[in-house]
Formats: sequence, C-alpha cells, structure tokens
Amino acid sequence: MSGKRILGVDYGAVRTGIAATDAEGIAAFGVGTFKAKGLHELAGIIVREAAERDCSAIVIGLPVNMDGTEGEKCEKVRLLGQCVSELTDIPVEFYDERLTTVVAHQYLSATNVRGKKRKDTVDTLAAEIILQNYLDSKK
Repeated sequence: MSGKRILGVDYGAVRTGIAATDAEGIAAFGVGTFKAKGLHELAGIIVREAAERDCSAIVIGLPVNMDGTEGEKCEKVRLLGQCVSELTDIPVEFYDERLTTVVAHQYLSATNVRGKKRKDTVDTLAAEIILQNYLDSKK
C-alpha cells in the first residue's frame, strides 16, 4: 500500500454505500449512503468521494452468485466500474462481496438497529465490510 486511502463501494439499485480507509490503509470506516439517478451520476459521486479523500484505488463489491457465477447484477456493477474508470485515472478493482449484506443485516439485528436507521445504515456497513475484507485479503 502506498499509504493512501482506498474507497470501497457497495452498489445498490436504490442506495449505494461508500466506505474509505484510514490514511494508512489499515482500517475501513463508513462514509455514507448515496442515491443517484443512473450509473453516470453515481460514478461522478464515487469519483468525487475518492478525489476528496486522495484515494489510490476504488474497490467495488462484485455480487457474485453463491456458485461463483456472475449474473445480471455483476454486469451492472462492471458497467459502473467502467463509468468510474472513464472519469478518473484512479484504478478500479472488483472484490467478491458474497454475503456482505447478510453479515451487515446480522450485525444490525444484533445491535438492535431497526426501521429507517437500518435502511440508511446497511449499505454503508456493507461497503465497510467489503473494503475491510479486501484489505485483509492483501495482508
């Protein structure tokens, strides 16, 4: 790691969660949940967030099926990655996000987070989990 931050993205059709690392690239923390009208607007938000944090990479969760195949959602995520790449020189990587949203929901259930707050938190938490798993895989 170059000591720069990395941005993590959990893409969703309605809401997209974003997380970032600390300056040392060791730990992930949630940035927030964003709504956009289309992939191009979302790509712009992602690039802006990465630029503001001086990120050296953008990691987008890839929703691979449990059997390891890629479905329609993966196509959309890869298209998002392409849109992001067209707007910035920051490298874009994909990371297998299987079960991250499930883990995020389990955590929120265990901590008794419900209702609107849960909706607003789950995607950010999923992005945080994706990014932390990515960081841990690089150690």
